[in-house]
Amino acid sequence: MKIRTKEIRQYLTQLVASMVIGIAAIGIGVAAPLELPPLVQPASGERHPGKVIWVDLVTPDLAGAKRFYGALFGWSFQDVPGDEKNFSLAMLNGEPVGGLIQRAMQPGAPRQPNWLTFISVVDVTEAQRVVLARGGKVLSAPRTYPQRGRQAVFADPHGAPFAVLQSSSGDPKDELADPGEWIWSSLVTPDPDKDAAFYQAVFGYEVFELPSEDGLEHVLLANDDYARVSLNELPQRGAKSYPHWLNFVRVISASDAVAKVVALGGKILVAPQPDRHGGLVAVVADPAGAPFGLLEWPAANSKEVVK
Repeated sequence: MKIRTKEIRQYLTQLVASMVIGIAAIGIGVAAPLELPPLVQPASGERHPGKVIWVDLVTPDLAGAKRFYGALFGWSFQDVPGDEKNFSLAMLNGEPVGGLIQRAMQPGAPRQPNWLTFISVVDVTEAQRVVLARGGKVLSAPRTYPQRGRQAVFADPHGAPFAVLQSSSGDPKDELADPGEWIWSSLVTPDPDKDAAFYQAVFGYEVFELPSEDGLEHVLLANDDYARVSLNELPQRGAKSYPHWLNFVRVISASDAVAKVVALGGKILVAPQPDRHGGLVAVVADPAGAPFGLLEWPAANSKEVVK
């Protein structure tokens, strides 16, 4: 998948200017440790370093987010015990698909609600060492949750926030996401080649250039013979803009899902349009302004990399 049309370029220029997420909004710093459940139940020995295995929504309106995503994707929600009632798990068919955390957004602050991308690592401490050695920063120091594992939040050399998770129960299997589950993640950056080298050093990716007709660079990162994420060049290099990760949910019909987003109070950022895999792709925002993607993925397709 690549982001390359004129409409998407215009959207990105407008969006990324307001997408710097403050450290206080990213870290899950509650008064008492959250009792997060295991990522995989029952526990498995599977490890897929470099795979996106979790996402957290940082939002100023937890109740509103539950109403919106519950109606849009059929998610249910389970509040997580803690001194602050501000974190909830999103569930689909009894399985966790993400976390929702409430954080106040100060008026005029240079950030907005957003989904934070968690990528699997074998060792958070080693990942932190490589991140710092390669020009990244630590936004939220490594922290351990007894059942979930160890995690931390970093920024890459261009400032895009991302998180790593060393799951204590193993990683989810490499299988096609069901509708309503996260299926893809993409980094929009001013220098895909430089960022590809950074993420390759941290996660051990193989790097593949994607053909393009828009004059911009598009890179695919893969391992274990599976495509993991894509890197897409941020348009208009001279514009005041910021790199960011964008996560996509698999849907049966992007057009129908977009119509439902609007009916539920969300916004269309990029209208549905053809994707390289044969379906439609769209970018929308929830009522609080958090952007995410909608992606049709034909069942006959896989994410295996053809070499």
